[in-house]
Amino acid sequence: MPRFTYPELPLDALLRRAAVRDPGGCAIRTASGSVTFAALDDRADRYAAYLEDRLGRRGARVGIANVLDADFAAAYYGTVRSGNTVVLVNPLIKETGLVHVCATAEVEVALVPRGTAELLVKAREQLPALAEIVVTDAPDGVVPADTVPLAAALARVPAAEDGPAGLGTGTADLDADACIQFTTGTTGLPRGVRLSHRNLVANAAQIARAHGLGSDSVILNHLPLYHVMHLNSAVYAGARQVLCTDPAPPAALGLAASSRATHFYGLPARLHQLAAAVGAGEEQGTGRPVPPAGLNLTAVLSGGTALAPAATRQLQDWLGVPVVQGYGMAELSPLAHSQDPEHPLTGSVGTPVAGTECRIVDLASRAPVDAFSTGEVQIRGPQVMTGYLGDDGPGAVDAEGWFSTGDVGYVTSDGVLFLVDRLGDLFKYDNELVSPTAVERIVADDPRVADCVVVGWPDSVHGAVVWAGIVLREATAPGLLDVLDSIVARANARLAPFEQIRRVEVIDSVPRTPVGKPERRGLRRDVRARAAAEGARPTGPLPPTPTDPRSEERAPW
Repeated sequence: MPRFTYPELPLDALLRRAAVRDPGGCAIRTASGSVTFAALDDRADRYAAYLEDRLGRRGARVGIANVLDADFAAAYYGTVRSGNTVVLVNPLIKETGLVHVCATAEVEVALVPRGTAELLVKAREQLPALAEIVVTDAPDGVVPADTVPLAAALARVPAAEDGPAGLGTGTADLDADACIQFTTGTTGLPRGVRLSHRNLVANAAQIARAHGLGSDSVILNHLPLYHVMHLNSAVYAGARQVLCTDPAPPAALGLAASSRATHFYGLPARLHQLAAAVGAGEEQGTGRPVPPAGLNLTAVLSGGTALAPAATRQLQDWLGVPVVQGYGMAELSPLAHSQDPEHPLTGSVGTPVAGTECRIVDLASRAPVDAFSTGEVQIRGPQVMTGYLGDDGPGAVDAEGWFSTGDVGYVTSDGVLFLVDRLGDLFKYDNELVSPTAVERIVADDPRVADCVVVGWPDSVHGAVVWAGIVLREATAPGLLDVLDSIVARANARLAPFEQIRRVEVIDSVPRTPVGKPERRGLRRDVRARAAAEGARPTGPLPPTPTDPRSEERAPW
């Protein structure tokens, strides 16, 4: 593998470098205005000075809610610049999850919006390390009791009089923790992932290279939260970021057109909505909608969970640009793979980003396997985390630097990765592994299905059979059973015998994580309890199917 190089700089120096190179250039544009690189860097200095004054030392942990706002970027880089560690706080999580994150990370200062601040005040007795709660969205200065408005906190220290003066900022130890990001917790309690300056800077360079980002790029960010993947890569490249807080996909496309965005980052759930709207016009005979005038996109980029191949093709055809998917996780800073924007292979997650190795190991023997053989995905590269917070046991990364992802997939002879499912989500029918994601992909391709989720229903003969929860596009109460029978028959004709749906129910919605992944843990508990109540009785033999189970429509992720 060719040697991959990236700047030997602390994380906050990426912003300082951008401010030196292009001080008057637009760094971030929001609905309220634009912020230049120099102004963003100055704001980061203010946060750094406040934290140095408040904490009086380096190495503390500062909780920051990653809202989609320019001030998050300033707080993020300012915390690192002060020699302290950012703990990313999801402002959408409830009190129990918030307490877990802040207590586990021993957060001492929290920079959070009012809603999160109120939860922290309520739970303060459970957070003995928490010394100060700063409310970031209180322009009138009115905040909950025992908290401080941001303006008052920053006013404690004088503003710097000089502009950017080189790159000697932050900590000299590039392997020190810069950020702690908690996992989504779909298979257990969220774990704190320790990411170093080196991890994050390397991955910023990898992402910029994989996605073709440069100083002339304009990035439309249509996410509910500010993901540091997009922040760091854009700042590394010196690109302009446009933040869209309107959840409606048409509004985001309109903003992309008016801002002349070159790259559109969106969640699969929102992109599915957009593709469905395009398809609905064709089905109803009214014609598909016309894309906004002035679109300048070179790619639409999606991640976090699967984007169905049908939706991918619909959007590519409609917008005339590639729809690119990637693969990563918090432990990988986060990106490990990306499709080639010039030649995206639908159904795959692409090849490893620069400086990254990928291999597949057998689930039982743990030995590497050949191309097209299914097993657990392992990753090695400079973006692999330094470890989990508070993990004193065996390291998650082996002695040779390989990280076991917990995902199951296979690699082609050309090094393209196809994902099958999460290791914890797979279940066995007899001795065959069933992938809920693969079954969901087939079910979701039915135009009558708005959403769906699959888990294993315990079975005393086969171990488990497929249970599918289906959200219908239209209410069809009079003929509900016939509609469900038709949907299941259509799906089963394309599924292998061991994958076939044996239990089906109409549900109101699919429980999902903030990034759109199905939340299967609660569903599994419910299904197991119901199966136990029924005595886990056998479901009988499955009908045969002539369909080859490996096809593009079934291709993972």
